[in-house]
Amino acid sequence: MEIKTKLAIYFAAATTALLSSPGLHAQKIGQDLSSRIELPEQFQVKPLYKADTLAILVCGDMMMHQAQLGNAVQADGSFDFSSYFSLVSDKISQADIAICNMEVTFAGEPFTGYPCFSAPEEFAEEVAKAGFDIFLCANNHIFDRGAEGAQKTLEQYRKLKDKYGSAYTGLASDGEELAGTTPLILVRKGIRLAFMNFTYGTNSSGGSLFPTVNRLSDKELLETSLSKAAEADFTLMLPHWGEEYILTHSKEQEKMAREMIESGADMIIGSHPHVVQDSTVIDGVHVLYSLGNMVSNMSAPNTQLELMATISLIRDCNGDISVGKPVLTWLWCSRPGGYSISDYVVVPVEDFIGRRDEWAGKWDYDKMVGTYERIVPEHRE
Repeated sequence: MEIKTKLAIYFAAATTALLSSPGLHAQKIGQDLSSRIELPEQFQVKPLYKADTLAILVCGDMMMHQAQLGNAVQADGSFDFSSYFSLVSDKISQADIAICNMEVTFAGEPFTGYPCFSAPEEFAEEVAKAGFDIFLCANNHIFDRGAEGAQKTLEQYRKLKDKYGSAYTGLASDGEELAGTTPLILVRKGIRLAFMNFTYGTNSSGGSLFPTVNRLSDKELLETSLSKAAEADFTLMLPHWGEEYILTHSKEQEKMAREMIESGADMIIGSHPHVVQDSTVIDGVHVLYSLGNMVSNMSAPNTQLELMATISLIRDCNGDISVGKPVLTWLWCSRPGGYSISDYVVVPVEDFIGRRDEWAGKWDYDKMVGTYERIVPEHRE
């Protein structure tokens, strides 16, 4: 006898038995049917997906000024940056994907800071060890050492990819690499993600077709990439744009943001101004215009306060994906003599408010709290 026929007889018999019982109401019949009848496993309704949450963390500019180089160099000529993320490594490692803007090249010696950055490989290694998974390369400093320096930088990121499984986007050595990294497509927890990194320009020219950096002015590449990203469940735009040291976004940034959203961007998080800029929601899409610095030697007003943004993608049992409001973690880049007597340290501000006695330089704590109390209220809804 076929399974369908067996089930029909089974249901009929069960229903007849229940209906013949005295005092049963219609509602009670349904309850008893659901509690007494257990379907064979192949006929039980199961969720299509396991409900899950994916956390994406985005940080600001990773910089390497001359003072940082001098502070980190060791007697044997190597460099030690181990203090940088010591207070936030747990926050970084908790994310499923962590992203940062690498505003330096790894072009080799001589190692130099502003205005032509070339950082030692130990810095890239420390950022990867801290838990960052995606390195953003499209910024105005990427050709500080010309095409050769950019190519050496790519070689460094490929080493990190082999060693840590990390990825990069925004810079490519040929057309094949460009197609494979713009957009950068990753799948995590069954969710397909697209990451796109473009810069307003570069301080120096690469001098040749390749290596090439993704430019916001290249409308064809931008539109083509957004079209390819349409296949993803979530598209995150990561533009390098805006006016330096200005706390509010420009009209040009807003115009570009609207165009990106119209073309399919699900969220926009920017970099470059070296300060935290305002954020907004356009047509339901969150736009964080600038997260500020992550690590640097800057001390000008507002340049040490920075943001770490965490995006939660929530997938329900039907496979539908919703995007939560970005959770903002305020950070402070403390220079030597501040929190630590001798090291650069990224401090999670709200975790350390009220702990002034732990600071080597109390003035740095006071500056952190003062900046936080002045800037943060403007970012609260």
